[in-house]
Amino acid sequence: MAVRPRRLRRTAALRRMVRENQITVNDLIYPLFVMEGEGQKIEIPSMPDCFRYSLDLLLKEVAEVWSLGINAIALFPVVPESKKDATGTESYNPDGLVQRTIKAIKKAVPEMLVITDVALDPYSIYGHDGIVDDQGKILNDPTVEVLVKQALSQAEAGADLVAPSDMMDGRIGAIRQGLDAAGYFYVGILAYSAKYASAYYGPFRDALDSAPKFGDKKTYQMDAANSREALKEVKLDIAEGADMVMVKPALAYLDIICQVKSATHLPVVAYNVSGEYAMIKAAAQQGWIDEKSVMLETLVSMKRAGADLILTYFAKQVAEILQAG
Repeated sequence: MAVRPRRLRRTAALRRMVRENQITVNDLIYPLFVMEGEGQKIEIPSMPDCFRYSLDLLLKEVAEVWSLGINAIALFPVVPESKKDATGTESYNPDGLVQRTIKAIKKAVPEMLVITDVALDPYSIYGHDGIVDDQGKILNDPTVEVLVKQALSQAEAGADLVAPSDMMDGRIGAIRQGLDAAGYFYVGILAYSAKYASAYYGPFRDALDSAPKFGDKKTYQMDAANSREALKEVKLDIAEGADMVMVKPALAYLDIICQVKSATHLPVVAYNVSGEYAMIKAAAQQGWIDEKSVMLETLVSMKRAGADLILTYFAKQVAEILQAG
């Protein structure tokens, strides 16, 4: 028998030498939840080992993950109910939680890449990503106007990339135009281009207390059954000025990641979302799976599908494993 593929599987060294995909610390973006207060670190019940941090303790976490080699963090704010309203005005407050956090991170760990969420749901009394009219309809263009203000305030505070996650039509072009007009030419846009109306987001909404107060998000987030539509959304965002494109969620959408990777030369980001994280954590706590092995296998599947970067709550855990060798 001339062809024996098992020859290259015979030893661990051989397997490592011919391995097609691997996770490195440079592939990881670490999401962090920030809240008001001091000395607070509160575990999120549906996301074991994930926490809401007050700014003072968040800075310690950022410094620690930087020492592990993680280059980028994604910020998500826990906004007090008293600061929420119908139009998300707190989202562009220059002294708001996110804006203060960006400045503090840039002072403490200047080289850490800070990626900020651009959406209204954390700031809305309705928990929706857009402004809601009297009939419960999500208004596209008025929302985009607020998103531009939000992105500008984050850029002014020092964000490296703004990441619109709202799925309003035309928001990438409007934000790019607004950033450029204000002189923020080098602030990048990581577009949530193919963001699906998914059931995998539940734990994240627990973390931010941002679940919709009525209805769902299916009039602006994508239908889980569609794939061609994802390519349309990606192409529109690229034409409007996106620097990176994202597929969210990741695990149930590996086919979409693969198609998007084939359709663009821009970096493709996969969001390993809260529900995917929680399932692995819960099964591991029950002793049904080996957490480390399943985690790494899951993340490498996203790389294999075509993701260049992975936004994952496992980032710190993976970085610790990689550093330990």
